[in-house]
Amino acid sequence: MPGTLFIVATPIGNLEDLTPRALCVLGEVDLIACEDTRHTRGLLNRFGITAKTISYHEHNERQRAEELGKLLEAGNNIAIVSDAGTPLISDPGFRIVSAAIKRGIQVIPIPGPAAFVAALIASGLPPDQFFFAGFLPARTTARRAILEELRPIPATLVFYEAPHRIAATLKDALNVLGDRTAAVARELTKVHEEIARGSLSELAQRFSAGARTRGEMVLIISGANKTESRAGAKSEDAPARLAARVSELESEGFDSKLALRKAARELGLKRAEAYRLMVAQKKRRSK
Repeated sequence: MPGTLFIVATPIGNLEDLTPRALCVLGEVDLIACEDTRHTRGLLNRFGITAKTISYHEHNERQRAEELGKLLEAGNNIAIVSDAGTPLISDPGFRIVSAAIKRGIQVIPIPGPAAFVAALIASGLPPDQFFFAGFLPARTTARRAILEELRPIPATLVFYEAPHRIAATLKDALNVLGDRTAAVARELTKVHEEIARGSLSELAQRFSAGARTRGEMVLIISGANKTESRAGAKSEDAPARLAARVSELESEGFDSKLALRKAARELGLKRAEAYRLMVAQKKRRSK
């Protein structure tokens, strides 16, 4: 009989958040696949778990998926864990789960901590509908393009962010989305847990460049209001129309800057908005 693949959520900070079921599974499986074996060994030692471990990460996951698939087919029970929280959520693991499913292996989730869920429910922003977008791009142009695409969404927006980029991300979010209500959660479940709430402008000032900030972060931003959503729906084809008009004007002899300025005026767009739309359009074409 083939084995079972368990997807086990582990604490994001406070080790007491490891569930009794997760503790039982980790203590009984034949092998634990870890994002970082040294990190996970500390958790296992804390609870006296001596199971064998093997590493998997973004650089070797494809190879490990094949290897673990064969072990599962041979009857081994395997658990996969990430360094913290729920595997696959902005962490590697998808290839392993996908490979197991294709082989007909039973996959069982062992739910537990997830940083974005903890941050969302304590943020004070509406949790009934939310859009989790993982990590935003590190480069400013790409980050703004993604924010532009998300701007009309009425659901609460949720992101992961690194401490050295939070200042730039808050600034870009303010410029693209407007001064919406937001929250930044860091060091969740740890001694220095903090949830900062306020407008994007207030948070941008609080986490301004140069301010020392530590800990992985979750950024939560209120969704678009009805007016913004309707405007977004009406302008869904705006990037294509703008690009087409710019192309026409350039063929008539206008340089690119003047063509963009003229096309924006004709379509009733602000120059900055037209620029963001052109960047987003180019990004889509490059995919």
